[in-house]
Amino acid sequence: MMKENDDKSGLQTETVTDDFSTKRIPVISVKNLVKKFGHFVANDHLTFEVYKGEIFGFLGANGAGKTTAMRILCGLSSPTSGELTVGGYDVYKQAELIKRNIGYMSQKFSLYEDMTIAENIRFYAGIYGLSRQQRKEKEDLLLKKLGLEPERDKLIASLPLGWKQKLAFSVALLHDPQIVFLDEPTGGVDPITRRQFWDFIYEAAAEGKTIFVTTHYMDEAEYCDRVSIMVDGRIAALDKPDNLKKQFNSEDMNGVFLQLARGATRTD
Repeated sequence: MMKENDDKSGLQTETVTDDFSTKRIPVISVKNLVKKFGHFVANDHLTFEVYKGEIFGFLGANGAGKTTAMRILCGLSSPTSGELTVGGYDVYKQAELIKRNIGYMSQKFSLYEDMTIAENIRFYAGIYGLSRQQRKEKEDLLLKKLGLEPERDKLIASLPLGWKQKLAFSVALLHDPQIVFLDEPTGGVDPITRRQFWDFIYEAAAEGKTIFVTTHYMDEAEYCDRVSIMVDGRIAALDKPDNLKKQFNSEDMNGVFLQLARGATRTD
């Protein structure tokens, strides 16, 4: 894969020869995204696209600017400048439509601990605008899929962390979004549970959903179709994991990340 540097953004642009070259349907388009807080530049001319059915890893050390960029893409914050669309919606004019048409899961899982499993499913199905019949169908289907039918009346607080994680991801898909943002979704769980969770991600991607995921675990970067690594508010590298490992002469993505992160000048 040939590359050339964009002098303005630091982004490594691609001459695509990978699997996505035959189905390059961009569902997230970012061109020269800038986000400033006073004189501080959190996002410095970011440019990239994410394609339909892709698992896109968005990595960076604390303070790199990835959370700021994700909030903008989710319609929760406005950019200072740049051209951005998510699912065909303009982030400046159609932020509410973006929020209604994406799935989102954070590290905290967003589930209500003092409500039961079934109550959480019904609650979020209602927020997503599903009809009473759809809410019932989704509830039954989800409980069966997760094997939680006997536990439907248990409080979320009583569930093991791994089950909360799987349930939160499934709830984020209740309204069948085509783009799903996962903000460090596997934080705090054991390696086996993390790997099982990625089976859910693969399943969603196989159905054509686009997965935009941030993670601190470099082994998980290996599971992504492409990976972007941010340093000091800019994209320092963007490519398939195997290509990045070759480019940086590293055996794994952790080595790639460390080489890039050493040049960072800011942290949270």
